[in-house]
Amino acid sequence: MLLLKNEENSNKKRVFADRKRTNILSAPEERTIFYLVKKVPGFITSNMLTGIGIAGSVIVLIGFILANYVDRSFLLLGVIGLVINWLGDSLDGRIAYYRNQPRKWFGFSLDIIMDWIGTVLIGLGYLVYSQNEYELLAFIFVVLYGWAMIISQLRYKITDNYTIDSGLFGPTEVRILIALILVLEVAFPDSIKVCGLVMCLALFIIDLIDTNKLLKLGDMRDQAEMAAKRSI
Repeated sequence: MLLLKNEENSNKKRVFADRKRTNILSAPEERTIFYLVKKVPGFITSNMLTGIGIAGSVIVLIGFILANYVDRSFLLLGVIGLVINWLGDSLDGRIAYYRNQPRKWFGFSLDIIMDWIGTVLIGLGYLVYSQNEYELLAFIFVVLYGWAMIISQLRYKITDNYTIDSGLFGPTEVRILIALILVLEVAFPDSIKVCGLVMCLALFIIDLIDTNKLLKLGDMRDQAEMAAKRSI
């Protein structure tokens, strides 16, 4: 029994070895992901899961379009799309590590590109659904989320430690907030305008804080490298 437990812990460490999570839901999320990677059929590859994640973003887009042209209740389709997006995006890299078949740099590159495409699709959906000046929020959301993605890549470059979270908030928390906004919009029409504005404001503040931290990290590395050169 102890041997099996040690093997389980070793497998779990391998699955999450390439990144550090700091988000609020990191512990239950990791437990859920580790449970799911063991249940995924062998014929489903990491790339297929990446495709499933993008399909989730497409479903969110379709939900916005149908909500605009057919009925607002189709926004709930977007909630399903966000769940599918989380499933594919969370499992694609983890299953590669679980199967001991990681393609670190290929997977890293593909993941970043697909995350950006997914963000654009969701922003486009909000653009279709929004009206008048609130259409600008879709553009602002995509820009701010893209800013956060750039920060994460630069932080990786400077520190050699990869994290996709901004402190206590990460992509999972953002998905949950978007899902709640969609549900609220169905129950309380036009609430998405205020919620979208608040969310963009929160992202802007988080990006500013993370940019300041990033610049400090860059300065610290510069100082360390200059000290190392002087000591030669």
